[in-house]
Amino acid sequence: MPTIQEHMYNSRIAGLGFYVPENVVTNDDLSKLMDTSDEWIQERTGIKERRHIIKGEETTSSMGVKAAKMAISNAGLTPDDIDFIVFATLSPDYYFPGPGVMVQRDLEMKTVGAVDIRNQCSGFVYGISLADQYIKTGMYENVLVIGSELHSTGLDMTTRGRDVSVIFGDGAGSVVLRREENLEKGILSSHLHSEGQHAEELSVIAPAMGTRWVTDILEANDPDDTSYFPYMNGKFVFKNAVVRFSEVIREGLEKNNLGVEDIDMLIPHQANLRIAQFIQKKFKLSDDQVYNNIMYYGNTTAASIPIALTEAWQKGKIKDGDLVILAAFGSGFTWGSVVIRW
Repeated sequence: MPTIQEHMYNSRIAGLGFYVPENVVTNDDLSKLMDTSDEWIQERTGIKERRHIIKGEETTSSMGVKAAKMAISNAGLTPDDIDFIVFATLSPDYYFPGPGVMVQRDLEMKTVGAVDIRNQCSGFVYGISLADQYIKTGMYENVLVIGSELHSTGLDMTTRGRDVSVIFGDGAGSVVLRREENLEKGILSSHLHSEGQHAEELSVIAPAMGTRWVTDILEANDPDDTSYFPYMNGKFVFKNAVVRFSEVIREGLEKNNLGVEDIDMLIPHQANLRIAQFIQKKFKLSDDQVYNNIMYYGNTTAASIPIALTEAWQKGKIKDGDLVILAAFGSGFTWGSVVIRW
């Protein structure tokens, strides 16, 4: 009788792409809107600049479509070859429906399924894990995974909101996962976690059906209402992030009988350069083993890992046979890692 192993598939990243708006917003630009400075922002976050859309010219899904087109082309495929869409974002075009169906529409795809993931900074890692399971079971052959965020139009761009608003940027990244029969290469494993007891430490409380809907906000017309702006308990988030990053990276290595010395490239979620530097130092990794680009794009939440992964690959920093680790931590709290043999 055939063994289960003979019916198993693996998934590998066959194409990558990213898109960021052309509009560069520097720290000095922000200092004209709020009481901040280039030195203050760089010292705390490592960020020098970020990209913001020109309002009305882009949406979360339109950026995702541009990144997806590049990924599909790099994979040597057409939109008709895609069997399923996974779209990770916290900033959808509409409250509903989600942006996954916009991609299906705008790329003129067949009526393939589209699922939207609301796991914020961990969204892309969760998306890769979900797509990988669909491929491993043999259900789909080519799955498009997108992370896209439009933060700039929903931030409090005043001194009141500066602790959060200086961090975030707009952009999108995408990969195509393709079925692979070589079980030694591709996605080796993924590891996902959550801890909802800290949900309110990094959150946007309104508008929400169960708490304060748009009609409540409009009726109150309260200029001091900040429930619809992002809130972050920065020090608490940092403290938890460095612990969970370390745990989930080690979990992925141990699952595959690997050690820290086997890591060729770590792509961390671009939350804060100080977090990435802390992890790099803890694992004693060289600058060539960790890729960071938060300096130029800010925190693009679900888009940050695919943007960084694509850039690292384009620059030749990821080669065939390399061990690549993706790791993320964010709102929820949620966190996760993906172990890849390139």
